[in-house]
Amino acid sequence: MSFLYDISRTIAPTLAVWPGDTPFTLTHTLRKADGASVNLTTITLSPHTGSHADAPYHFNDGDLHPSEMPLEPFIGVAHVVTVKRQHGGITPQDLASHDLSGVQRLLLHTWVSDVPDDEWPQDFPYPTVELIDWLAEQGAVLLGVDSPSVDRFDSQTLPCHHRLRQRGLFHLETLQLAHVPDGVYELVALPLKLARACGSPVRAILRSLEHA
Repeated sequence: MSFLYDISRTIAPTLAVWPGDTPFTLTHTLRKADGASVNLTTITLSPHTGSHADAPYHFNDGDLHPSEMPLEPFIGVAHVVTVKRQHGGITPQDLASHDLSGVQRLLLHTWVSDVPDDEWPQDFPYPTVELIDWLAEQGAVLLGVDSPSVDRFDSQTLPCHHRLRQRGLFHLETLQLAHVPDGVYELVALPLKLARACGSPVRAILRSLEHA
């Protein structure tokens, strides 16, 4: 029997967003209680609300939008690994106790997964360029983090965003891995087919792999 883990943050008006970004709002345009035939709502949100995939256009003019991104990196075998580092850059040495040879998709579980949806984790750990290069050498296609960014909070140059793109990896941010044991799973976290956008929310799930 396989098990499903929902690793998405809940999108609600109380969800913390990147400082200065658009918060999630929902309004009713029609209500059955007012005599309409249906309830109809309008939502406003940033493409980086909650668990999401960055599109390369987010940090590169003229690069891919979500509607143009390949789907293969966002579905397939993924390793979930707990990282004990509290702050600063995560390196391959932080993962030395795990067998990750040939890893295709790596999801990093840190203390940030324990932060409530309505709180902002400013001093979060983040991947390093060294880790990205190591992943690329393993043949990886995706890196997922539970933090709000694959770069340091105050970074202006975004070296890890750019190195991921240079090495052919896509990435997910703001995952929720608090209740997922370390191990190997099937990941499904497809971006919406959004034209011209800089990213897309995802409903990210992990399914345990069945063993004969």
